[in-house]
Amino acid sequence: MKQKIILDVDTGIDDALGIILAVKSGEFDLIGITTVNGNVSLGKATENTCKILDLLQVGEQIPVVPGASQPLLRTEFFEHRVHGEDGLGGALRDTPVLTQPSKGFGPDFIIENVLAHSGQITLVMTGPLTNLALAVRKCPQLVHHVKEVIFMGGVVREHGNVTPTAEYNMYVDPEAAKVVFHAGFPELTLVGLDVTRKALLTADHIRELGDTVIAQYVKQSTSDYLERYFERNGVRACAMHDPLAVGVALDRNLVTTQKLYVDVETKSELCDGQTVCDFQNRLSKEPNMNVCLAVDAQAFFERFIRALKA
Repeated sequence: MKQKIILDVDTGIDDALGIILAVKSGEFDLIGITTVNGNVSLGKATENTCKILDLLQVGEQIPVVPGASQPLLRTEFFEHRVHGEDGLGGALRDTPVLTQPSKGFGPDFIIENVLAHSGQITLVMTGPLTNLALAVRKCPQLVHHVKEVIFMGGVVREHGNVTPTAEYNMYVDPEAAKVVFHAGFPELTLVGLDVTRKALLTADHIRELGDTVIAQYVKQSTSDYLERYFERNGVRACAMHDPLAVGVALDRNLVTTQKLYVDVETKSELCDGQTVCDFQNRLSKEPNMNVCLAVDAQAFFERFIRALKA
């Protein structure tokens, strides 16, 4: 049986690559995709998700359900400089949307399906954790019915990517992250910048994809991103933040993890959104998640390229 998953996305450039990997791998029973405000507005994230499913010719098979249009307590904070005004680096700007989103509300979709398939669904979250926080608040027992939550977010040993200390998804809605971190999920896995910055998509990888419609999309959507990353980091590449979270759901052996206690800062002038990882048990708290500390980037890209060429 294929692994049942729900993707939760704020579809920008790397979320889209994560969706493509999830679908093209052929290894998931993708129950649906919920969308959330983050890189772009909820409406744009939903539209982009539908466009990607159209590109993959699976729009009629996978429901797209809009979720939270803003963080729990804060105002929106978009990343147009990185992802472009449309969120996809302009790659599908003039493409009409064929797939229409389903009726309903993302957090309710998560609750209904997780309870209907108790112990079977893995939630792969690649945007701010607002939808999952709302689901947990409405249905606290949800934590006992999810197989695992894998989320892209945070950084525990390195610097942030939106402030000196905070990763973007955590910074946008740290209150939601705190709800999720303390909800009591038996299996919660953090895929943070410590590993995603080591999974860098380069021009060589893109050439390996060939000259298919998908390969052309990847090249076009990431072209500006590669330049922005070069300006900041001195490497012309696209960090595969969200696809790596999907990769972890595909194959846990791609990463090395350690069970640790992690919390998130919500009340700091300088460090809001920082994920604080207690490596030395200074806080005397029980570990609450699996933290990814190393990645086999070569093995990840072998899977990624093989899936996209399939």
